[in-house]
Amino acid sequence: MTYTMGHSIPQVDPPRSPRETLPTMDDLPSEFPEEPGLPDQFHDLQPQLLSRTLTLADYRRENWFAGSDLNLYYDVHHPLWHKRPVWFLAVGVPHLYEGRELRRSYVTWQEGRSPHVVIEFLSPGTEQTDLGRFDPATGQELLPFQPDNGREQGEAVLPSKLTVYERYLRVPHYLTYDRRTQSLRYFLLVGSEYQEQSLQAPAPRVWLADLQIGLGLWEGTFEAVPGYWLRWCDRDGNWLLTDTEQERLAKERTQQRAERLAERLRALGIDPDSFPEEG
Repeated sequence: MTYTMGHSIPQVDPPRSPRETLPTMDDLPSEFPEEPGLPDQFHDLQPQLLSRTLTLADYRRENWFAGSDLNLYYDVHHPLWHKRPVWFLAVGVPHLYEGRELRRSYVTWQEGRSPHVVIEFLSPGTEQTDLGRFDPATGQELLPFQPDNGREQGEAVLPSKLTVYERYLRVPHYLTYDRRTQSLRYFLLVGSEYQEQSLQAPAPRVWLADLQIGLGLWEGTFEAVPGYWLRWCDRDGNWLLTDTEQERLAKERTQQRAERLAERLRALGIDPDSFPEEG
């Protein structure tokens, strides 16, 4: 017998899949009132820049999903257990849920894939759970990135975020960013554990080889806000453009071509302004 949200579902032989027997996105809460909201404007803008500059060579746009501040449900044995990553990327899944609607949360047993990249922003209140390993079964710290005593939800002690991403979801790439110190850290899943990787110089930069894309710290202005931002780049360190930047660049190139053409016409003794405007 399988239990879903307190209701028994008859089981068969062979057993039915979790996708059939466990709660769906429509069944699970998309928000929990006791959870804090976004702490500042940076947590709103930075994920936008990450999503708007992301281009994947091996995946069409309709075959990947980037989520921000969504409940991520990860444990088939505890369907309500979830984390809420600042930003994450799942590849090989539809851009829209089941190809037709916006997601309110990301339910791994429904999606069939765990996130491929997770990024968390550090703060004094979250650093322990973002960087500490904690085993809820024993109540013991496993490895010392940072100490973590876990936290309680009802009678269960939930594992830390790092533990979930490493041991439950096996997310290949986990990154943290501390805006206070402009510190970027990169953890690569090697075997069963994360191993922290060194960053490329001269600027802090990470290369995700399987996705053929880099992530670095860019100093610039986004949405009229100057500062240091995480931004995707190519192998040579060239920053990838947002949709708005691409449109502006296309207009500038069109204007430059028009100006060069006008100069050539004048050199031939032809006034380019004498041509009737297209209407």
